[in-house]
Order: sequence, then structure tokens, then C-alpha cells
Amino acid sequence: MKLHEFQAKQLLHDAGIPIPKGGVAYSPEEAAAVATSLGGTVVVKAQVHVGGRGKAGGIKAARNAHEAREHAASLLGRELKGLRVEKVLVEQAANIARELYLGVTLDRARRRPVVMLSTVGGIDIEEVAVSSPEKIARGWPDPLLGLQPFEARGLAFGAGVPVEQREAVVDVLRRLYGIFTAKDCTLAEINPLFVVADGTVLAGDAKIDVDDNALYRQPVLAAMKEVSAIDLNEEKAREIGFSYVRLDGNVGIIGNGAGLVMATLDAVKLAGGDAANFLDVGGGAKEEVVKAALEIVLSDDRVRSVLINIFGGITRGDEVAKGILDVLAEMKPAVPLVVRLSGTRATEGRALLEGKPLTSRATMDEAAAEAVRLAKAAPAIAARRSA
Repeated sequence: MKLHEFQAKQLLHDAGIPIPKGGVAYSPEEAAAVATSLGGTVVVKAQVHVGGRGKAGGIKAARNAHEAREHAASLLGRELKGLRVEKVLVEQAANIARELYLGVTLDRARRRPVVMLSTVGGIDIEEVAVSSPEKIARGWPDPLLGLQPFEARGLAFGAGVPVEQREAVVDVLRRLYGIFTAKDCTLAEINPLFVVADGTVLAGDAKIDVDDNALYRQPVLAAMKEVSAIDLNEEKAREIGFSYVRLDGNVGIIGNGAGLVMATLDAVKLAGGDAANFLDVGGGAKEEVVKAALEIVLSDDRVRSVLINIFGGITRGDEVAKGILDVLAEMKPAVPLVVRLSGTRATEGRALLEGKPLTSRATMDEAAAEAVRLAKAAPAIAARRSA
């Protein structure tokens, strides 16, 4: 679960981390009112669950309330990187001397949190991690002990934080780690942390992601949850009981078992294509589950072909085939389907699909190659359009 910037900053404020004065506005008039109360130059920031808002035109400086109203009017109701802007955060502008990066996330390889600090803030930290990894100081605190003062100071020394801000940065870093653990986060990030002209620090932006599996013990955060248009399919899949993750390609993927789906993604990549999603219907998937999975994949208008790769163990091939037939009858998909059935009752399943408007292949690699070929040949059409 992702928090908006204004929600994340409220958590920072509650933890004692300095943030700019500001308020949320849902209309141009509200934005002007907030700007008037703050006085001076303000920043109007679109509140959507996506990064890179500045580069996409979602952050604008305003010298007065009139400009704040105009900027809010230009942002509210528009789409920013595929997401509709419903609200903006209006904040007091800071006199910035330099920018730092602070972050805490999970290091799955080491099975513990990793704390990161860099004097290169305000830009894509992922690019810095690849091109200049030495500019990011990292530490792995003991999960039972937490981030100790000497560890935080060591990170500040390692990152080259100026001595004048060292103690303030150490304090913010430890408080950020406290939020990460107390709120069951998978990510807690301040990018940038402003060093303002008077030498103090201020959280310029904040990003916090919370583990969905822990929301039952975070009722306050659970009440903040918003499902964006992009996340809607993931939410639907979670309610049904299978795993769906949206990716960047145009070949829809359905499989049973995480390992098989991962292998299918690799096969599509090797065939020269890119997967639009990861979707695992799990073991023993019944007809209605397969139908629901297909509906979710076909609702993504980027999808130009769908690859269904099922290896039957406890999953029966004839049940999968019935789910596919239901979708063909009800939706009449405008994109081609490629099916590979193997294992339990696969012969019966393939017999049910004979003569239907789809392509069947015997092996995963053959099916992946055909799905990629069809995706490249298909026009850019809405995948869920009915004939």
C-alpha cells in the first residue's frame, strides 16, 4: 500500500521530523486559500501514487495565491503518468542550500532492513545506485536492536555529510528507521532531505509503502488506502486469491505456480517480447478463477496477446479450458490467445478448445514465441473491446 506524500509527511511530522508548512487542496480555490495562509512563494504538488512528478510537470512553484490557483487548476482533473490528479499539496517553498537522500527498505538477500544515506539527493536514486554506487552509504542494522546512534553516525561519515548537518541528519535517519519498523513499511524514503540556507534540515518529499499483509495491525494506515486505476486489477486479484503484478510489456501472462509464471516471463523475453503482467492462479485453479484471471488481463488495454501456460498437477486442464471458453463466449476478446496445456487432463482440455478462436502450442517456448509474434503483429487496440 502506497501513501500519498501528504500522508507520508504527516507520519514524519508525528515522529518529530521537520517538514514544510502546507496543506492539501481539492480545488483551485482551496489551493489559493492555503497559499494565502502561508504567504510568499509556495509549491503546488500533484498527489498521485507515482514517482517522477517533477519531470512530468506535476510540481509547480507559485509566487502568490493567484498563481497557486492557476497551477492547481492546471493539475486537478488531469492525468499524470496515467493517474488522475484529485488533490494537490500546497507547501511553503524552502531556501535550499543542498539536497540529501535518506531511505530504508528491505534487503531480501540479507533478510533485514537496509538503511541508505547519500549526499546526492533530489534525483533518481536508482540511477545513482547503478552509475555511482559509492555515493550511497549503506548499513544493515540488527532487526532486534534497531538503528543504533553509532551506526547512523557511521553512515553520515561514510556519505560525507557536512559536519554542520551531521547530528541533524543522524537524528532524522533514526526517526525514519523508527517509522519503518513501527508502521510495517516496505519502504520509507525522504528524497530530497533539504539542507536550507540557515543550516537546518527539512523533508522536501516523502515516500512510504506499507506491507499489505500487516494492515490488520495498522488500522489508521489501512483507512488511508486508495486504489488507483493502475492498482485496481491487483486489488481485484488479491480479493479473488491469486497474485497479479502489472509490468511494462504487452504480452498478457497467466500461469499456475509462481515458478512456472516466472519461467514464462523469461520465455517471452527470450522470444523478443515483454510481459504485461505476472499472474499466478495458483494450484487447483477452477473454471471461475481462470475466467476471472483472463478478465483481469484482458482489461489492460496495453495487452496485445495473451499467453496461458498451465502445467496440470492438482490443476485440471479441462477446468482451465472451460474458463477460457466462458471468456471467449462472453467477452469475445479482440486480442489473440495462445494456450499451452500440459499435465492432468490436458488432453481433455485441448479437445474442448479445438476449433475455437485461439492458438494452441505443445511447449512453453513455442507458445511464448507465438504470443510475441502475435503481439507484434496486433494493432494498438483496447484488449477488452467486444466484437
